[in-house]
Amino acid sequence: MSAGETTGQPRVSVENIGGIDSTTVELTTGVNVLTGRNATNRTSFLRSIMGALGSDRVSLKADADHGSVTLELEGETYERHFERREGGIVSSGDPYLEDPTLANLFAFLLESNTARQAVSQQDDLREVIMRPVDVEEIEAEISQAEADKRRLDDEIDRLTSLKSSLPSLEERRQSLRKEIEETEAELEERRADLEASRADESETDDDELEAKLDELQSARNDLEDVQFQRETEQQSIETLESELEEMQDELEELPDGFETDPDALEQELETLRDQRSTLDSSTNQLQSIIQFNEEMLEGTNQRITQALQGEQSETDGGAVTEQLLEDDTAICWTCGSTVETDQIESTIERLRSLRQEHVQERNELRRQIDDRKATLREARETNQRRQTLTQRIESTENELEQRRDRLETLDEREAELQEGIDDLETTVDELEEESESETLDHQKEVTELEFQVGRLEDDLADVEDEIEEAETEIGRIDDLRAQREQASERLTDLRTRIDRIERESVEAFNEHMASVLDVLEYENLERIWIERTEQTVKEGRRRVDRPVFELHIVRQADDGRTYEDTIDHLSESEREVTGLVFALAGYLVHEVYDEVPFMLLDSLEAIDSNRIARLVGYFSEYAETLVTALLPEDAAALDEEYTRITSI
Repeated sequence: MSAGETTGQPRVSVENIGGIDSTTVELTTGVNVLTGRNATNRTSFLRSIMGALGSDRVSLKADADHGSVTLELEGETYERHFERREGGIVSSGDPYLEDPTLANLFAFLLESNTARQAVSQQDDLREVIMRPVDVEEIEAEISQAEADKRRLDDEIDRLTSLKSSLPSLEERRQSLRKEIEETEAELEERRADLEASRADESETDDDELEAKLDELQSARNDLEDVQFQRETEQQSIETLESELEEMQDELEELPDGFETDPDALEQELETLRDQRSTLDSSTNQLQSIIQFNEEMLEGTNQRITQALQGEQSETDGGAVTEQLLEDDTAICWTCGSTVETDQIESTIERLRSLRQEHVQERNELRRQIDDRKATLREARETNQRRQTLTQRIESTENELEQRRDRLETLDEREAELQEGIDDLETTVDELEEESESETLDHQKEVTELEFQVGRLEDDLADVEDEIEEAETEIGRIDDLRAQREQASERLTDLRTRIDRIERESVEAFNEHMASVLDVLEYENLERIWIERTEQTVKEGRRRVDRPVFELHIVRQADDGRTYEDTIDHLSESEREVTGLVFALAGYLVHEVYDEVPFMLLDSLEAIDSNRIARLVGYFSEYAETLVTALLPEDAAALDEEYTRITSI
């Protein structure tokens, strides 16, 4: 096949990655088996695929400062470049994934994979499954959704109450219209009387009285305007005073402060995270040491055992094998001398105890980190709320002061107008006593009726505006109810999202673990399952119930009786299988198959060949393209139809 040809199958080209100088490998959809002895660049090739997909867990060849990997997939080309710089390796290019988090956790199942190792290292299984989920963001969205729903509920309640007031408003409108009609009829009669009276009088000397009546009417109008403004201002002041009191009460109820300021908490969190990272590294190293020693003690690492036996044979004439069979001794793989196996087992046990101490200390650090995060969040929220309330209180107090000043001015204006009206009324009374003019009496009646009609028309206009506004507002109820329904559905989805992921993760693990155990036929291993329970932990100043995943291991004794075992008693093969199934559960629950076209498997040597073949077949049902690295003797047990890649 020429360089320009393509079959449509995935093709990976690698330069200076891991132990690879240069290679191009064409894969096929389905199962691809990288078969070969150790140190044949199989793991380097798997990491190259990871790099092309978006992972930064790639190392350059020891003698190279630059490297690259290119993935041709479904007519598209994805290329990454890696450069060694001071402080580490810098990547660039166009990977397949924008965010490789899910793939790193649940699709790239190499030996150091976090999800795969979570079981044997007794990590927080729930935390691993929930790591791609931004729980804090969901909780913030829940708070916002709750606020939105409350706002919609309040608005719907207000409009519903407004709707119930429409009949009384309509009744008030009809009453005003009738009253206006009657008053206008009476006004027309009085105007006719006035015109008739004027026709009868040849002259009048009552111009001054008419002027005073007009002035009195104008003053009364001004007084009514001032009284309305004063009433409105008083209502605003009462509303502001009520809001101010509520804000002051809320401010007083806020915690006075926290023992540590947020910056100090941030620093403490950073220190705790560094400590946890150090413990993680130490725990991983201990686990590797323990596993290596267990392999050496059981003789499963044949190459190293043969090398030690060969060295020992040169000095004792080849009696090593007999010594291993007849005595409880072994060859020390550090100095080559013969030691009691009890001594090695004792050392391994001490290492296990030390690792368990590290695990417990790491879990305690995780709880401390969660506690500090909760305290920091609470401190920030409280400080932000205190600042907001303080600003609003200050603004409200300023507005109250301004409105009280305006109210005082209106009081003075009202008193001034009332005093002027009293004087005008006295003057009008005096002028009326001096004049017996029937025309002036009619004029006074007309003026008062005109004032009454004007006031009624203003009231009618206000009521009609209120009805129109209410009808417009009420028309929004159906739309608001639809919005509230959407908000309720979103709130329900948010509240159940975390619970749903946890529940589906547990169900997926338990279902697939049962199926895999049935397929692999472990003799006395009855069941491995996860129970979703709760434990009480401290978050900030509160104690809350926090969900946890508790792993149960059930074995069957020779007499048929079942009993619960511990993780420490799982064989290496059983631990590896359990870790892989846990990673598969995360792969399925987070639907990683929709984002990542590959699943990668490596370091399966702890599992026997026949079981590896069944496990690969099981996993291949859920991945479009599965690539696994196996020793030749393990690869021989797999289906012959699988693609074999023997040279990289």
